[in-house]
Amino acid sequence: MEKLLNNNTTLSKTTSANHQDHFSTRRCVWVNGPVIIGAGPSGLAVAAGLKQQGVPYIMLERSNCIASLWQTRTYHRLKLHLPKQFCQLPNFPFPKHYPQYPSKDQFITYLESYVKHYKIKPQFNESVQSAHYDETCGLWRIITKKTTQSGDKTDFWISDKIGDKNDEVEYICRWIVVATGENAEKNVPKFFGFHEFGGDIIHACDYKCGEKYRGKKVLVVGCGNSGMEVSLDLSNHDATPLLCVRSSVHILPKEVLGKSTFELAMSLLRWFKLTTVDKILLILARILLGNTEKYGLKRPEMGPLELKNKEGKTPVLDLGTFEKIKSGKIKVVPGIKRFSKGKVDFVDGQILEIDSVVLATGYRSNVPSWLKESEFFSKNGFPKAPFPNGWKGNAGLYAAGFTRRGLSGASEDAIRIAEDIGRIWKQETKQRKPPAACHRRCISQF
Repeated sequence: MEKLLNNNTTLSKTTSANHQDHFSTRRCVWVNGPVIIGAGPSGLAVAAGLKQQGVPYIMLERSNCIASLWQTRTYHRLKLHLPKQFCQLPNFPFPKHYPQYPSKDQFITYLESYVKHYKIKPQFNESVQSAHYDETCGLWRIITKKTTQSGDKTDFWISDKIGDKNDEVEYICRWIVVATGENAEKNVPKFFGFHEFGGDIIHACDYKCGEKYRGKKVLVVGCGNSGMEVSLDLSNHDATPLLCVRSSVHILPKEVLGKSTFELAMSLLRWFKLTTVDKILLILARILLGNTEKYGLKRPEMGPLELKNKEGKTPVLDLGTFEKIKSGKIKVVPGIKRFSKGKVDFVDGQILEIDSVVLATGYRSNVPSWLKESEFFSKNGFPKAPFPNGWKGNAGLYAAGFTRRGLSGASEDAIRIAEDIGRIWKQETKQRKPPAACHRRCISQF
């Protein structure tokens, strides 16, 4: 590190010689510390940890705000599905007056307080185009470009001027922390005849409230937590939701005798093995909810916790949707065969008229589109090593928030990453401090 700090000019000259075409228009910045990509809860937690370790860094965020998924891509009625003690970031508990399940707005306020407390200053509207490890100099090279955003739109785009690199910046650093998360991009499946439908089709990330759908038949595709809650919200606004269930799903009561089901499961895991806890949860679900298969909601063969651990598929915590299904106010329909004008054909032979469609089909990681690396991340954009070993790769590569375990898993990653980088930083900076007159461009935060 000392050699790099003292030879920044040499690095720039060498880089310039190798990339003359880029440097004529692209600004190059040496970062004294790690670059964190993503200003969601995971990235913020890493930044706070680095602050506590005394390590400078910069944070790049493609949107114009922190936690853009929460701020711009969630429906109004959303609340945390787990108790607040399982969702807080490291060393920063929720305010005592917050309810057990904070609302979307309360969670955003909490994150804003976190940013203020740790003096985190992300660089907004800066989208990473590519990142790769340069083995010649042993450093990461990250190319970004300014993004454009309009109003509440959440689709970001970049300048389409051919050959225009005026908005590009190349960051050179030793460590890179990938914190873009599991839900960076919406997942939109392709259905036969989709273009023929003619009605309103949106992804759940653009759904805000059921008021505009009053009196309409709305097909909700996907039976995860979002699909279930969107269906409930539509029903509460006098729409007629049809819930498309294409596969098996575990539905669990949100609470058991006033205690969070998740909290109960965590307590039971201290005494029993996972498969035993799964059996207990399913017995409780049968007692409190009844036979879900009777209403078209077949359960997977694998238990809810085992399925979550092995495949990352989260069980649905019922907020009242199942009662609406049993009463007939929400109709469960099978998989889709094809769309036609104003109608949908289902695999069981039903053909129903539909006014609108909400695709609650989830999200995906976008890491493969910009990170030029194949050893640590798999093709689906998740670390190949399962939790808790998927936080650190080779050559200064780290990943935060890809645990499939929500905010608690992201916090665990953040703590490990900050401590690991902090340990290396302290070891190397103790050896010899760089000269005070060192000429380098450094925009890291401290």
